[in-house]
Amino acid sequence: MVKVVTEHSHSSISKVIEVGVICNDAEILPEGLHGQPTEGALIAAAWKLNIHHIRDLYLRLEEMPFNSDTKFMAVKCTPKYGETKEYMFFVKGALERILNNCSKFYNEGHLETLTEKRILEYNHEASVMGSSGLRVLAMAYGPSMNNLVFVGMVGIIDPPRAGVKDAIEELISGGVAVKMLTGDAEETAKAIAARLGLYSAGNKCLSGKEIENMDADELSRVIDSVTVLYRTTPKNKNKIVGALKRNGHVVGMTGDGVNDSVALRSADIGIAVGSGTDVSKEAADMILVDDDFSVTLSAIEEGKSIFYNIRNFVRFQLSTSIAALSLIAVCTVFKLPNPLNAMQILWINIIMDGPPAQSLGVEPVDHDVIKRPPRKVKDPIITRSLIVNILISATIIVSGTLWVFWRE
Repeated sequence: MVKVVTEHSHSSISKVIEVGVICNDAEILPEGLHGQPTEGALIAAAWKLNIHHIRDLYLRLEEMPFNSDTKFMAVKCTPKYGETKEYMFFVKGALERILNNCSKFYNEGHLETLTEKRILEYNHEASVMGSSGLRVLAMAYGPSMNNLVFVGMVGIIDPPRAGVKDAIEELISGGVAVKMLTGDAEETAKAIAARLGLYSAGNKCLSGKEIENMDADELSRVIDSVTVLYRTTPKNKNKIVGALKRNGHVVGMTGDGVNDSVALRSADIGIAVGSGTDVSKEAADMILVDDDFSVTLSAIEEGKSIFYNIRNFVRFQLSTSIAALSLIAVCTVFKLPNPLNAMQILWINIIMDGPPAQSLGVEPVDHDVIKRPPRKVKDPIITRSLIVNILISATIIVSGTLWVFWRE
């Protein structure tokens, strides 16, 4: 059954949105949202309830911005109007952090004692919401940070962009390991990862606390088998990047916030999204202007194609050069007439080597290249198999040239 909520119909719901709007830095402007999408969703809900003006009734004195360690944001305010000038804190963040500082809860205009039974009910409800893929934010207010009143929680859905799941499937089929690092709760992280094909029941997950308690060697041993890492902090993310690099992987890290900047800088390739913070963009090597994760697939295709084009270029150049040197060497050693004079050698170098080699170097991207397994960091361009192919090609060229020369 669907119920319509208006400004005064459900005071408990209105109170939750009030706290979410006051403890908020986003603004909805004519040109669009300025700020985080999560905060924008709270303001949009306030507009629908016609209580968006509530923020204008308070004067903000102090702000404690959200960070991955505290997992909450708080603002200290005082009423702009009226005789009462008492301080009031408005807080939003992770449920477990908010409940730890609450002694009462708000129930339709009345304050009641927050019991252990109530806390268990709230945690269960948050778990159910998280299992549906909702990002759960708890709201509270009070005269001090240690004496808060819990008003409720909201579930905000942040659906994956179209094409992300297909891009992840292609990356995985090409041997690229995709891992999801998030500050969300375990249930939310698993639900979102399952939608993207990164998680199925029974797969191992790691929390930020578990990562903190592991040393570098222990994390390196288990990190390859883990795809979902939840409640992670900037320190955790940097530690994860280090563990993957120690295992010999080339690490690409995506992020959009200040908290991601350290890991972005530590990764081999830092990838920031266009709507992210300036700090994350400065720390990154690549920026996704349209915030489309599937663009990374094209970037990897380009990178692999460039590598294979370079290898083809080297193979062709070395094959023709070795063939020419071998031909002259064989004729000199056995005192045979040289099949190539100086003009012919110059013609080969200028006309026959240059244009074909250049065409190999700028060959367009083959989209099937993404299916080839990634090479190791220390793999050389000139491998044993490439040398064998070069020698075979050179032998064929020398043999064919000598055969034509003697036939003529």
